[in-house]
Amino acid sequence: MTDKATAKQKKSLLSARQLAVGSVLVAVVVLALKYAAYAMTNSVGLYSDALETLINLAAAFAVLVALRLGEKPADHNHQFGHHKAEYLSAVAEGVLVVLAAITIFMEALDVFRAPRDLSVPIIGLALNGLAGIINAVWAYALVRIGRQLRSPALVADGRHLFTDVITSIGVLAGVGLAKLTGLNWLDPLLAMFVGVSILWTGWQLIRGSLSGLMDEAIDQEELQQLRQTIMDNADGAIEAHDIRTRHAGRVIFVEFHLVVPSKMTVYSAHAICDRIENALKKEMPHAVVTIHVEPEYMANESVFDDILPI
Repeated sequence: MTDKATAKQKKSLLSARQLAVGSVLVAVVVLALKYAAYAMTNSVGLYSDALETLINLAAAFAVLVALRLGEKPADHNHQFGHHKAEYLSAVAEGVLVVLAAITIFMEALDVFRAPRDLSVPIIGLALNGLAGIINAVWAYALVRIGRQLRSPALVADGRHLFTDVITSIGVLAGVGLAKLTGLNWLDPLLAMFVGVSILWTGWQLIRGSLSGLMDEAIDQEELQQLRQTIMDNADGAIEAHDIRTRHAGRVIFVEFHLVVPSKMTVYSAHAICDRIENALKKEMPHAVVTIHVEPEYMANESVFDDILPI
């Protein structure tokens, strides 16, 4: 890897760590605001909203640890690096969300059995609304920059926060409606809806992380870009076949066979491989490319029927 590429990777890692630290700080501020709103209103709906933010705080710490582990270089026991540590963070976040949902259900059932009088001062609702705005801004930043950095942990954290924003809006509307109508049972009912919503979020987080742990291939748009880049930079070769890809955190592993004329020298074949690899890394900075060179008689011998004529 060139010094320029190494510097770029270190800058990306630093940005990812800074975002993860920012998530911890944002979660602390939002938790304080939402808990204050709950204390002022005695609403189980706002309690469920605050509890979800507590999970956000734990998840933010998990993301920070995962990013730290994921940047460790390859070693004797982890020769392909530690990139998948981010997926473990996303799975852990999904599990925490499920636990939060169970706690919300239990609290809501208690309130159904023993209804509470709601006190809804404007300041309490305003604090919760402010917390929602902060979460919305930060969630947008996490998803946008997380995608640029190819960080599944940051993207998962951002998507979770978006769900938190939506549920916060619903909770505020429900608490206000319960106070206006006097139907206090709307408050625990709304809390249960929040629990169902975050259960769905937890499932999506776990499912998305498992796809990475199971070495799922890149999406079709990225694959088409990869194939085009190979075709545009493989002059002198005959074909490429058996293109295989997989995700591991922010890293994309790319492998394929490159067929060259039988009389081509090793030097010339290596030059073609270098040209392709440099072009792929320019398009996909976190790509790790492995090219297996084959002689001409191996043309049309694709195991996966994936033949790319040059």
